[in-house]
Amino acid sequence: MKNLKSVLISFSLILLMSCQVATNNEILFNIVDYGAMADGVTDNALAIKKAIDACVQSGGGKVVIPGDGVFLSGPFDLASEMELHVEAGAVLLANPDTSEYTKSAFRENPGEGTIWIGGENLHDVAITGLGVIDGNGIKFMGEELEDSYELLPFEVKDPRPHVLTLVNVHNLRIENVTFRHSAYWTVHLIGCDDGVINGITIDNSLKIRNSDGIDLDHSKNIRISNCNIKSGDDSICLKNRREFKEYGNCENIVVTNCLMSSRSCAFKIGSENMDTIQNVTVNNCTILASNRGIGIQNRDEGVVQNVLFSNIIVESRFFSDVWWGKSEPIYVTAYRRANIDHKDASWRFPEGATEGFVGQVNDITFQNIQCRSENGIYVSAESKDKINHILFDGVSVVLNRVTDYEGGIYDRRPCEGEGLVKAKTSAFFIDNANDVQVRDCDIRLGANPPLNMGDLIHRTNTSIPGTKIR
Repeated sequence: MKNLKSVLISFSLILLMSCQVATNNEILFNIVDYGAMADGVTDNALAIKKAIDACVQSGGGKVVIPGDGVFLSGPFDLASEMELHVEAGAVLLANPDTSEYTKSAFRENPGEGTIWIGGENLHDVAITGLGVIDGNGIKFMGEELEDSYELLPFEVKDPRPHVLTLVNVHNLRIENVTFRHSAYWTVHLIGCDDGVINGITIDNSLKIRNSDGIDLDHSKNIRISNCNIKSGDDSICLKNRREFKEYGNCENIVVTNCLMSSRSCAFKIGSENMDTIQNVTVNNCTILASNRGIGIQNRDEGVVQNVLFSNIIVESRFFSDVWWGKSEPIYVTAYRRANIDHKDASWRFPEGATEGFVGQVNDITFQNIQCRSENGIYVSAESKDKINHILFDGVSVVLNRVTDYEGGIYDRRPCEGEGLVKAKTSAFFIDNANDVQVRDCDIRLGANPPLNMGDLIHRTNTSIPGTKIR
């Protein structure tokens, strides 16, 4: 019996050890083992590439940026069945040498930045950890101005690197890691399908223009949750860029439990939209100290439809004309794009066209939203048929001045015609729209109301059935 008991115990230990192996069989590839140095000076791109190659050759695994050090690196690409893990205490820092960045972030359009961390046509990719991925953004800027940095001139290629650009990636996970100091867009997902972005922090300089937080471009089935995003430009933006038209709609997007702050628009749909953006829910979010809170900015032939915003707090204020927006807590517009001479003007219109047209914005709901702002909600289109079926249900607007800007202005940029429109401040300014319902909404004036107050609800060429103000 004693021998049988010993055999059983031994067998149990073997099973336990077998389970531990089965649950801990992930292969680790520490970049230090491939020559990386955490001195903040040595370019470790080659060492990182060697670690990724070894990971690929072994059939997948985890490439580790180890803690307690600054690893400088030029551009590199991720691979399928790979997890890039940035340990707590580790900083992966972009090389500030502009000559290192040669690949355009927008294919044949070189005028809008380059790629630092990239990847294309991949599956089963993860970026995780409690460490930091630092775009070194200020190193790519010019002189610091009062509310922004001057952009350095360039001839053809804008060398400013986007931090992360992933194209056509299926089954993507980005969790917990901190991104900071991007010189251009931070996380750009193009044609990606089935992605989770959870618990990340994006901490960009509020003075760096174009420093978007997360851009979903022609991407589908993406969930963003529990994120803290501070960005000079849009915090989260959905779009359909013309350079990637083969990937179709941007759709089936869920955003929840996020904290956002932006000198442009905290959550935006547009302005680039040559296809359809649809089936979007944004819930349980807080927007603080932003130029514009929630924005739908259609400027191209694409359609925006079936969008629900609910349970959101919005705090917006004025900033200078450098930034798009004029403290509109909610903004829904449809205007064709201006035909101007710009560094990327040839990519703004359909191929062969010298001017564009704008598609419709349909079936948008704003429910249980609290707004504190220096300006009111703005709904406006170039013609009445472009905006249809907008519902404001249980939306409160408290108008209160917190800056010295005069106000009495709305921002339609970029559009054909007048970009900055002077008008009296209203809690709801609705111009050229079909079926806009304002139901059970609350309007109040704060201790310092706007200097240029007009009607609480301004309507021009607009049908507003069922209006009910508390």
